[in-house]
Amino acid sequence: MGLTALQIKNAKPGMHSDGAGLYLCVKEGGTKSWIFRFQLAGRRREMGLGSLDVLKTVEAREEAGRLKSLVSRGIDPIEQRNADKEAAASQQLTEAIERTRSEMTFRKAAEHYIENRKAGWSNPKHAQQWANTLKTYAYPVIGALPVAGVRAEHVIKILQPIWSTKSETASRVRMRIEAVLNAAKTMGWREGENPAVYKGGLDAVLPPISKVQKVQHHSAMPFSDAPRFMEQLREKTNMGAFALEFAILTAARSGEVRHATWDEIDLEAGLWTIPAERMKARKEHRVPLSEAAIALLESVPRLANSNLVFPGQRGKPLSDMTLSAVLKRMDLAEFTVHGFRSTFRDWAAETTDHSGEVVEMALAHTIGSRVEAAYRRGDLLDKRRALMADWADYLGGYDG
Repeated sequence: MGLTALQIKNAKPGMHSDGAGLYLCVKEGGTKSWIFRFQLAGRRREMGLGSLDVLKTVEAREEAGRLKSLVSRGIDPIEQRNADKEAAASQQLTEAIERTRSEMTFRKAAEHYIENRKAGWSNPKHAQQWANTLKTYAYPVIGALPVAGVRAEHVIKILQPIWSTKSETASRVRMRIEAVLNAAKTMGWREGENPAVYKGGLDAVLPPISKVQKVQHHSAMPFSDAPRFMEQLREKTNMGAFALEFAILTAARSGEVRHATWDEIDLEAGLWTIPAERMKARKEHRVPLSEAAIALLESVPRLANSNLVFPGQRGKPLSDMTLSAVLKRMDLAEFTVHGFRSTFRDWAAETTDHSGEVVEMALAHTIGSRVEAAYRRGDLLDKRRALMADWADYLGGYDG
């Protein structure tokens, strides 16, 4: 018959059997709850069912009967309850993923990818470049499409119009779509193969970029014309001309020169140390300064409001167009600032005995293989100092 309503109401602290393994547990403070006691495989266990306020007597008895049935079949009710909770949680997670999956468009997936990855990108503008590229080319076609539904025909529709005409941009777009879809698969938002993969995928439809890309070389001045040009350049006394001359003397990239600071320059040691964050290879680069380069730096006026070696207006860095404008005003617009690095390399290869390794190191080019990089731990500074001195002598050797 079990406990009566009056017995339950007046029960004192302790355990009160209701039968079939069901007990009413009364605490000293008067709190009452239901406990199911059972024995399985020689082991006695207790399982809390809930408070009397939540689980009424009739419900507690029904639950105890169900649990006793499990025990009679050799099933541990506690383990079964834990398994049921895990299954319910797993089901909830699956349903949540399915809901997210149905609502997750390619654009949302791309924005999620960019937000998660931008902290690891060294260039702060990289995230904006990603967003702008996808907004221009991908979103009009697949932006509103569920990321799970993006197929190869969608990617082809995006890439075909620009594959031959804007090949470098098309390559970036493809790789960025591929990265977003890879991340979406990892997040459980899509399944199957990545339709933006080129090798073994899009290569069946789109020709290799190398076959359609129009290679644009930086127009370089013949090294035989460089000495005469330098003589004419040294007649200019503006900051753009100073920066261009320094770039040529050091065979450095325009951006490295335009953002150079006096903190990086050691005139006494004849050394310019460019920090890793401003180098293309993300590795600190030491540049030996020739006597001509040092003389140029000593002649450059310093501004009190700027630590830049070649400051522009209001002490800010010069723009790349400023250096190009120097060439344009000298009626040499067919040549580029970057092209002087090729001029330097051609001069070294055709007129000197300096090794190609030293020349490439002077240009701060990335070492081709990891094995070679591992064995080449030095930066050949002394050999490069001799190379840059010869280059400065050559450039200053024009006698009319």
